[in-house]
Amino acid sequence: MAGKPKLYYFDGRGKMESVRWLLAAAGVEFEEVFLKTREQYEKLLQDGALLFQQVPMVEIDGMKMVQTRAILSYIAAKYNLYGKDLKERTLIDMYVGGTEDLMAFIMRFYFLSAEDKEKEHAHIIQEATSRYFPAYEKVLKDHGQDFLVGNRLSWADVHLLEAILMVEEKLLDVLSAFPRLQAFKANISSIPTIKKFLQPGSQRKPVPDEKYVETVRRVLQMY
Repeated sequence: MAGKPKLYYFDGRGKMESVRWLLAAAGVEFEEVFLKTREQYEKLLQDGALLFQQVPMVEIDGMKMVQTRAILSYIAAKYNLYGKDLKERTLIDMYVGGTEDLMAFIMRFYFLSAEDKEKEHAHIIQEATSRYFPAYEKVLKDHGQDFLVGNRLSWADVHLLEAILMVEEKLLDVLSAFPRLQAFKANISSIPTIKKFLQPGSQRKPVPDEKYVETVRRVLQMY
């Protein structure tokens, strides 16, 4: 029997958080190795575990996988969260691409100066409410189903819920003008595996703090 997937990253969200979300949604238990020192990171480099000299890295099914999109695609396909055919997979890729773009604004936010954070906060809300959320609201309206693709749970749904909750941390009522996204959020959040992941004590990571930012900067020598 194969062991649990092992995730190598920092003790925080970053690019690994979507991997945690997807594994949790699939009901897959996983282990984590948290990078806390430069020496840990350099050992992974010396061991050849990081193909492109960067994390996230996930050990799964005898592979040491890098590149977040590749990791997520593999997990989605393995656990039947990647559509039933090429058309559905393409739609999932499109929708995930949009949420990735939105999440990228938020991930950068925590590494900005206080002055830049104030500007970026408004920018994130603007992007979410005028560009990304209207698109997903339209998708849900046009096909009249509870899920984004194929009327069943997919990677796209999990990713969108993650993005919605990240933006709500910036503005609690950000979905006030999007009734279908409100219903979508309630529906996806109630799926048992996801509901469990949203409970206190799960492996979901909190909003990044200064300690997390400093650890990332120190380990990756981002000075």
